Amino acid sequence: MEKEVSQGRAAVLGLQHLLAMYSGAVAVPLLIGTALKFNAEQMTYLVSIDIFMCGLATFLQLARNRYFGIGLPVVLGCAIQAVEPLKMIGKQFTIGTMYGAIIVAGFFVFLVAGQFSKIKRLFPPVVTGTLITVIGLTLIPIAVQNMGGGDATAKAFGAPKNLFCAFLTIAIILGVQVLGKGFVRSIAVLIGLIVGSLVAFLMGMVSLSPVSEAAWFHLPQPFYFGVPQFEWSSSVTMIIISLVSMVESTGVFFALGNLLDKDITADDLKHGYRAEGLAVILGGVFNTFPYTTFSQNVGLLELSGIKTKRPIYWSAVLLMLMGLLPKVGALATIIPTPVLGGAMLVMFAMISVQGIRMLFDVDFKDEHNILIVAVSIGLGLGVSVYPGIFQALPKTLQLFLGNGIVVASLCSVLLNLIFNGKKGLDKE
Repeated sequence: MEKEVSQGRAAVLGLQHLLAMYSGAVAVPLLIGTALKFNAEQMTYLVSIDIFMCGLATFLQLARNRYFGIGLPVVLGCAIQAVEPLKMIGKQFTIGTMYGAIIVAGFFVFLVAGQFSKIKRLFPPVVTGTLITVIGLTLIPIAVQNMGGGDATAKAFGAPKNLFCAFLTIAIILGVQVLGKGFVRSIAVLIGLIVGSLVAFLMGMVSLSPVSEAAWFHLPQPFYFGVPQFEWSSSVTMIIISLVSMVESTGVFFALGNLLDKDITADDLKHGYRAEGLAVILGGVFNTFPYTTFSQNVGLLELSGIKTKRPIYWSAVLLMLMGLLPKVGALATIIPTPVLGGAMLVMFAMISVQGIRMLFDVDFKDEHNILIVAVSIGLGLGVSVYPGIFQALPKTLQLFLGNGIVVASLCSVLLNLIFNGKKGLDKE
């Protein structure tokens, strides 16, 4: 049975989900805007409207109807794998070309959703368990890097004050989980983030300047940076990135299905992909970025024990408000990176544990299954640590194979087909 929560508590839980994904959401506009030398006014628009679009994209996925929306408690954010290709397109061609390619990719995702959803049969427990484990394990290094301060090349990386705040945040989350009861226990991550940030503030690690410098109000404007332009190679590049995102989203959808004890059907997948396609199209129209289902929040659902959609609706509302009110949105950016890293470590590790739990249902007396899991996890993690291993291959292949989750997906699906054949397919 799902736990029913009041609107007030749902709003607090929604804020917790928002803070868990916020840094990942704003990282993409910051990275691309900096690379393309956007001025302060352009950057303000880019970040605030991107946050607004994260909320709108989340609504599209939550609100199940006959055409789109998977109707699961998911949060959508910017696809981080799109950063390098978009920087390349923006520099080589124009900003308009960048957004034209995003729009084309969005239409592609929407149109192929039905065909792509048929891959469900290729994802039995040995594949989904492996994939969910890899999703968590590949995110953990990001958490650890944030615990050290974010920039591994910086002189202050791993400074005692960074580690203190990171481990304090972890300790608070664990303490609330163990000692807390009911609703308090379900907001352990939020409590950890708030207390960790307050301690960091007392240590002089928090700057309030992003809040004072932000504007009070912003409205989304279609084609803010100009009319989209269409160029075939840029469009093909973004279509490939969209396929990568679809494979990642598939793993997240199955992880959610497992968490909610719900069978994810091909129809569910089709609705989920279509919602992402629409979100990507809107991203192109409003000059933001491609949107995809965020895996960060799966661990938070497991940790909080609240698995209804109501808190996620609140996340979507709060994201849209923050996008319209940049000064309010800037408040979430002042959480120190080490504090965020501590919370991330707990959440990402929970995703891996969920995958390991799924693997308990796999027959490991069959040595073929041992090989499928071992090789897929090994390659997935290896590529995540050293994505440059494929640098001698064509750029198109690099876009695919530079992503550890995609490599683990391809490897586990192919090995399952080779070793287990038709008996290894998921039964509808």
